[in-house]
Amino acid sequence: MSKRPKTAEEYAELVRQTLFEVEQLRYGAEDDMDSMGEALGLLDELETQVRSLWKSMEEGSYEFRDEDLPFMALVEHQSDTLLPFKSLLRRINTTHRQGLDAD
Repeated sequence: MSKRPKTAEEYAELVRQTLFEVEQLRYGAEDDMDSMGEALGLLDELETQVRSLWKSMEEGSYEFRDEDLPFMALVEHQSDTLLPFKSLLRRINTTHRQGLDAD
């Protein structure tokens, strides 16, 4: 597994990258409804939850906690094929639970 980010800026960049990945997957799913259409419902909920995380970071209300982020309940039950950036979401969750890598 990739290391946790060392700074709040690096952590925020992971969340921004995730929002970009959600958008890209949505475009792909809309173009290929036969094989990827099932991803759209998941993406709506995932995007809502990741945007909420991003908003809390922007507002300064975000807090690290030793508990899974809400979107992990959605993520863990999906295949890597359906959700190709699953490892990125896991990295964000690990950082949320363990904090920044201050070593």
